[in-house]
Amino acid sequence: MYSFGNRNDTSVVDEPFYANYLSRVDISHPGQEEIMDSLPHTVEEVLAQYIFHNYPLDILFIKNMAHHIEQLDLSFASKLSNLFLIRSPQQLICSFAKVIPNPIMRDIGVKAQWDIYNKLLDQGAEVIVVDSNELLKDPTKVLNLICAELNIPFDSAMIKWSAGARKEDGVWAKYWYENVHRSTGWEKQRKKDRILPEHLVQLCGEANVYYEKMFDQSIKA
Repeated sequence: MYSFGNRNDTSVVDEPFYANYLSRVDISHPGQEEIMDSLPHTVEEVLAQYIFHNYPLDILFIKNMAHHIEQLDLSFASKLSNLFLIRSPQQLICSFAKVIPNPIMRDIGVKAQWDIYNKLLDQGAEVIVVDSNELLKDPTKVLNLICAELNIPFDSAMIKWSAGARKEDGVWAKYWYENVHRSTGWEKQRKKDRILPEHLVQLCGEANVYYEKMFDQSIKA
């Protein structure tokens, strides 16, 4: 999101279905009341106000979380280019557990990504898969490949950005975006931050099954 947000030709929207998701599930997330107040609750409102809104710039980048949208009618996605960013389940779960200590598969969204990926393929939507580790191996090369797939020009501004919050951040940023606010570009996570808690080993193993299937379809550095 920060990479695309650094382009001069791109508008950015951060997780527009978050409030809709929280309205449908019996779970509690940090800053839940703020989230519910900041976004529309119905799918129709999200589509009208965010997805198909008339933006002033040529490109729109919408960041979504798989578990926010997996239960929705995704027919609207056939009108969009759909870019899946996948990540090693161990890295993902370690990061998630810093905020929600006991995540389950529904929380981390790995199976949801796989299910959504197949739904979109079935309806003939444009689908591109990018693995974060491959992206970090050679950001310039992989971002060039992504832009080529999307039929947009590569912009070198996508490689580096200024540290700190961005205007596009959702109100939940203070709970989840600490690391990205410190970042200034594509940087590998420190290994000491990737120690998997013992009670999440089984979840990681289950998630790896779906991750590997999507990795096989991903752009490679």
